[in-house]
Amino acid sequence: MASSRNHTISFLSDYGTKDEFVGVVKSVIHSLAPESNVIDISHEIKAHDIRAGGLALARAAQYLDLGVVLAVVDPGVGGTRKGVAIEVNGGDYVFVGPDNGLLPPAVAMLGESTRAVELNNLQFHLPALSSTFAGRDIFAPVAAHLTLGIPLDELGNLIPVHSLQPGLLPVGGVNAEVASAEVLWEDRFGNLQLNLSPEDIQSFGETYMLRFGETSRRVTKVETFESIPSSEIGIIVDSCGLLSISMYGRSAAEELRLHEGQQIELRPLEEEHKNVTPVTLRRER
Repeated sequence: MASSRNHTISFLSDYGTKDEFVGVVKSVIHSLAPESNVIDISHEIKAHDIRAGGLALARAAQYLDLGVVLAVVDPGVGGTRKGVAIEVNGGDYVFVGPDNGLLPPAVAMLGESTRAVELNNLQFHLPALSSTFAGRDIFAPVAAHLTLGIPLDELGNLIPVHSLQPGLLPVGGVNAEVASAEVLWEDRFGNLQLNLSPEDIQSFGETYMLRFGETSRRVTKVETFESIPSSEIGIIVDSCGLLSISMYGRSAAEELRLHEGQQIELRPLEEEHKNVTPVTLRRER
């Protein structure tokens, strides 16, 4: 017997919008479940970048409407990886996509995986012309059928939730007076999100030395972008509650030539550096 579900499908992919892929997936959903409401999270995830897709989904997770979350970043499409549906919190959400580490970070943000199935019941798939477009042939029709109330366990065989591929998210840390972090995300404005929270550097004061490679730059913790002096670097708490390296009206990523995946360190600025007054020497005439 079918159970009622929210008709919302939140959709993320690396398909981009140049090709027809997103439109085809949404049309398949609409043809099977005309009352469904598809919300686009993003389709501009870098191609094949499971890590970036998992991070974007995790950032969005707590703001997504109840219902189905359809996520497809799937470089192993047609291979040995499973297609899965993961029930969260007893059915508040069902995540649909490849079992390649893309889904678990967002699932963890929302609560507990209560059940999972491998999507191997062909009754709820489209006839496939090939094995290269699971988003169209498997994940889209499964998502549509879920909004129609099809029970999870009819979609395929139940599998242990602990058997799902884990998400691989880097964790920052603090050792004495050195905070080591990775740039998780470069947004379109050039802000650089770190895997550090404000609490991680609470004891460091308000001014730090940012170091990576051969580069060292003084940075100051601020509350707003406009509080960052022109041409200087700031540390701000971003919309996800994590620390972000930023500039006012400019791209910190371009200024620093620092990008996703790179490692950085933050250290408290030494007192003698804080009290230095710049002096300009002039030759007397």
